[in-house]
Amino acid sequence: MKHQVRIENENVIISISGDVDLEFSGDLRIVLMENLPKGRTIIVDLAGVNLIDSSGIASLLEAFQNAKKKGKDFIVTSVNSPVMRVFNLARLETVFNIKDNIESALSR
Repeated sequence: MKHQVRIENENVIISISGDVDLEFSGDLRIVLMENLPKGRTIIVDLAGVNLIDSSGIASLLEAFQNAKKKGKDFIVTSVNSPVMRVFNLARLETVFNIKDNIESALSR
């Protein structure tokens, strides 16, 4: 898993690429938690993720819950078909605010 973080105004955009499985879910958790304090809105761009397992989902959910506790928005963008299938199986499309791309997340 690789990641890039950039800040635009009060938006923290975290772009993830590669597999988010048991091997890398801890890395994802660290990246998300370290960047939560840096902005009002956290945008997680999953365009480069083709595989996510339950441990990766758990990292996203933990960050989402922490963001909500702190009054921050948490948006997931660019979810491709294989990842969306996992989201749908876990009914996470009803939990996460999912946008088509970063631009639509920024213009919310």
